[in-house]
Amino acid sequence: MGKGKLTYTALILIHIGIGLVVYLLPFLSKIYSLLMLAVGLVYVVKTRNKNNEVLFVSAYLVGSEVFLRMTEGNPFHELTKYSVIIFMILGMFYSGISKGGLPFWVYLIFLIPGVFVATETLNFHTDIRKAIMFNLSGPLCLGFAAIYCHRRRFTLEALNNLLLVIALPIVSTLTYIFLYTPSIKEVVTDTQSNHETSGGFGPNQVATILGLGVFIFFTRIVLKSKSKWLLFFNVVLCVLMTFRGIVTFSRGGMMTAGLMVVLFLGVLYFFMGNQSRFKILQTVSFGFLLLMGVWLYSSSQTSGLIERRYANEGVHGNKKESQLSGREDLISSELKMFLDNPILGIGVGKNKEFREETTGIQAASHNEITRMLAEHGSFGLIGFIILLIVPFVLYLDNKMHIYMLSFYVFWLLTLNHAAMRTAAPAFIYALTLLKIYALEKPVVHRE
Repeated sequence: MGKGKLTYTALILIHIGIGLVVYLLPFLSKIYSLLMLAVGLVYVVKTRNKNNEVLFVSAYLVGSEVFLRMTEGNPFHELTKYSVIIFMILGMFYSGISKGGLPFWVYLIFLIPGVFVATETLNFHTDIRKAIMFNLSGPLCLGFAAIYCHRRRFTLEALNNLLLVIALPIVSTLTYIFLYTPSIKEVVTDTQSNHETSGGFGPNQVATILGLGVFIFFTRIVLKSKSKWLLFFNVVLCVLMTFRGIVTFSRGGMMTAGLMVVLFLGVLYFFMGNQSRFKILQTVSFGFLLLMGVWLYSSSQTSGLIERRYANEGVHGNKKESQLSGREDLISSELKMFLDNPILGIGVGKNKEFREETTGIQAASHNEITRMLAEHGSFGLIGFIILLIVPFVLYLDNKMHIYMLSFYVFWLLTLNHAAMRTAAPAFIYALTLLKIYALEKPVVHRE
């Protein structure tokens, strides 16, 4: 076994070990959390961010966020988002920023009016600071990450390494949930999202991060499996993540992963020669067979309930009225808030309060798009339009960025089913803005 393969295999095994050790000794999760922050900070300061170290540290934090939340390792819930913001600012201090990043400064500035509105509209008994920061942590994380990444030079190889850094702690997450619920049959009794199969944590967030892991290991099957051993290793990881992602019964994460894979293969097919296209078609056929196998196994482990979940049916096969688990009404109420308050919105964090006051419903839509419209009004609309357009403008001169469309879709679809509850959609969005080169070594100066 060559050195490269041993190193890659060792990294995976270490993170399997982390998942095992934290399961056996839960208090180590808190030490793990603080240790990665301390080591990351020392690493960035020592290197002075000469090779975009802040991105690699942030990538590891993003990949570990759900694992730390489910094991109660983070001192507070939003630690990862704030940590990414701090590292992005630190990266700007050492390496500067692109002059063309003005749209994202506008995006950040347009978040401010909603804060002032919130100070007037939030209920007296509400912790205003907590309500505002909880709802702004995701958008702020995206804004600062986007400013740092905007047209920052990066090689394709470095980007592949960055994705691996995200994926490593997801392997720990996978290990933990296998240990937490080794038998799926014993805990699946209906077609609702299942906390037991999700490590005792939120199925939506777990499926989202596992779906991202599925995509990353699939790309490694296609691009980074230069031996039969590596191919086997990556296939096993991808299959296991797909299985555990499916049986969370949270559909958004897995469906997003599927579309990411399709777009990735489509981009490769478009740019490759005939011989490479044939290999891609072989990969598609092989992947389809594997997916069918995983699906059939998932169906047998859930006594067919997973099929009913994806068909939007109940336990007894009855068709559910709602296609989005009841979120349609919540989304509609947010759109109404926007139409009734089109200029400034109702204020950051006021969304849930307003819904409860007017409808009696205590719930969140988990849709970041309609939340931005409701809480920020026209400023939110303009900010979202900026986010929609800029990656495609940059892509016109960035065709080596073979992941851009997949990253973009991950961000957009995750906003619609999991909002910005984790740092992943914000960070992955920022990666769409990198200026990718095939071979040349990335440098610190900006375009």
